[in-house]
Amino acid sequence: MNRLELVDAISKDTGLTKKDSEAALKSFIENVTKELSKGRSVQLIGFGTFDISKRAARTGRNPKTGEEIKIPASKNVKFKTGKALKDLVNKR
Repeated sequence: MNRLELVDAISKDTGLTKKDSEAALKSFIENVTKELSKGRSVQLIGFGTFDISKRAARTGRNPKTGEEIKIPASKNVKFKTGKALKDLVNKR
């Protein structure tokens, strides 16, 4: 499912116009992004948690030349599924 298909599904489920559904989705994405950029997690009970993980600086190798390179420290976004979503996906 891509963004447009998600907007269509939200529109059908809620009775909102596609324009309003797009605005709601955009707001959701912006607010999650804002909280993550502040270093805070976003927990949606039953669905999952968006969180920040930190990766330490390390030394790697250029696979083409074998030369050692320094990889700087970075932050990454992680998503951990909630129990209800995990159970629903694994339901057989």
